[in-house]
Amino acid sequence: MKVLGMGPGDADYITPRVRKEIENSQVIIGGKRILDSLELEGKEVYYLKGNLQESLKKIQENAREKTVAVLVSGDTGFYSMLKVLKKYFDSEALEIFPGISSMQYMFSKIGHTWEDACLSSVHGRDVDIVKMVKNYPKVGLLTDLKWSPQSIAKELLRAGIKNRKMYIGENLSYNEEVILSGSLEEIAQRKGYQMSVVVILDEEK
Repeated sequence: MKVLGMGPGDADYITPRVRKEIENSQVIIGGKRILDSLELEGKEVYYLKGNLQESLKKIQENAREKTVAVLVSGDTGFYSMLKVLKKYFDSEALEIFPGISSMQYMFSKIGHTWEDACLSSVHGRDVDIVKMVKNYPKVGLLTDLKWSPQSIAKELLRAGIKNRKMYIGENLSYNEEVILSGSLEEIAQRKGYQMSVVVILDEEK
């Protein structure tokens, strides 16, 4: 079975090798937004739904006799479905083809390197954001509606952290892409953020 990283969103960011693996697969499984952006005529297509167990069962049924490709957003190794798949399939049964992560894309858009950054996700997870921001000059986070950029900024300000610049990327690589930036104080006052990629920089380093 193949696990394919589909990049940050727009089809232009799918690597040629991943496209080749899609073409050579009989069964394609993935999220609706990803699948609807592709030409998959002649393929068996299954949408990943909220009931993950049902989707895993479908993957297992098909993987016995057909060439199956599971399409995951971003990169296969950065908060993707691969971690779940490895609980149900031996590593030897998986062929993994990486893609461009939304974090890579975001750092490129704001013109910064990320080898010295602390990267994490607060999407449905409890993470000590304050500790990360105190200990690293750059922090990259995948957010959700609970931990929005506004909530993160307020949390940092309550902890007495200042002199940080925050970048917010929404709908990355799509036509409706928006990248905002501002101080923690400015971000804390804004509302209406979507799920996004956030980068927090120490302006003094």
